[in-house]
Amino acid sequence: MPTAVIVDIVRTASGKGKPGGALSTVHPVNLLASTMRQLLARTGVDSSVIEDVIIGCVGQVGDQGVNVARSAVLAADFAESVPATTIDRQCGSSQQAVHFAAQGVLAGAYDVVIAGGVESMSRVPMFSGMHGGDPLAPLSVRYPDGLVNQGVSAELIAARWKMSRTELDDYAARSHERAAAHASSGAFDTEIVPIDLATDDGTTEHLRDETVRASTTAEGLAGLRPSFFDAALEQRFPEISWSVTPGNSSPLTDGASAALIMSEERAQALGLTPRARFHTFAVTGSDPLLMLTGVIPATELALKRSGLSIDDIDAFEVNEAFAPVPLAWQREFDVDSAKLNPRGGAIALGHPLGASGTRLLATLVNHLEATGGRYGLQTMCEGGGMANATIVEVL
Repeated sequence: MPTAVIVDIVRTASGKGKPGGALSTVHPVNLLASTMRQLLARTGVDSSVIEDVIIGCVGQVGDQGVNVARSAVLAADFAESVPATTIDRQCGSSQQAVHFAAQGVLAGAYDVVIAGGVESMSRVPMFSGMHGGDPLAPLSVRYPDGLVNQGVSAELIAARWKMSRTELDDYAARSHERAAAHASSGAFDTEIVPIDLATDDGTTEHLRDETVRASTTAEGLAGLRPSFFDAALEQRFPEISWSVTPGNSSPLTDGASAALIMSEERAQALGLTPRARFHTFAVTGSDPLLMLTGVIPATELALKRSGLSIDDIDAFEVNEAFAPVPLAWQREFDVDSAKLNPRGGAIALGHPLGASGTRLLATLVNHLEATGGRYGLQTMCEGGGMANATIVEVL
């Protein structure tokens, strides 16, 4: 059976996902095209050998509609023979894109694939794809009490695992502290590719995550008001203490990411040195009311399939959609906090929805290489109650 490997993996620095954000003037097609073009430039691979491009994107309307992956392939000046498709598994879209790409290599269907993601939340706001409709309305038959938004799900997780507001804010402050420290040390430099931005004087390169705030403290976060308080839900969920705020949640973000995935045999034939190989994949559904707890069964399934124990894993990336998610995961697996999101997470680095999966993987691979780790596990909660988990082995 072929071995699926990561030859290289890159991301853009984050931009605030609102008008005026650093990347808000960049069309998402160009954002992704530039990322993929630089990915190939770093490896010296000609685009004509790419057999498919699989891209995650959640808001597939407006500037991100009509198969943004294929548009980016053409905008990147790749060979016209390179096909592309865009997929949506909510926040895990680009992690799923990576799974599909690597699994295609393992199945012998591909030798060379690009997998990645893009999201411009400044240009295509969250929920733009609903067009005034209610795609969840038919679920009222199965869930007559109704489902809730992700913020309320995060509140329910905090209540079930008995997390205090102080604990959530402490975690969020630590995310910024770690991200700021690694940014200052240049640790992210190997994974970030520059995006050219027009200025009055010409152009400048965007190279720093705009969402990281080095000055963040738990004390400062304590003054923020809850984001998801809903008086209508108080009677239904009296256990909620309404502790999830903008400060302990991931910010709306623009960004793109991409990985060059090959069979190990093809990498050798092209004279390339793989950075990591794929060890195990898992994806699972979970309670759509809690919605964000799928990272727990996904991790359990990945570990079961891998034959590895939790202690065999050197670093974990658990997406920080909201602070209660990695904290609940940590309590279930009793993992040393030093191993969990060691370079900070989405609370600091941002969460550009469809691009986040490959962003986490890029950070994980770079961290393992820098610290001499062997195995890394990445998992992401996803809208509707799902989660992916991936175990990689650095070579």
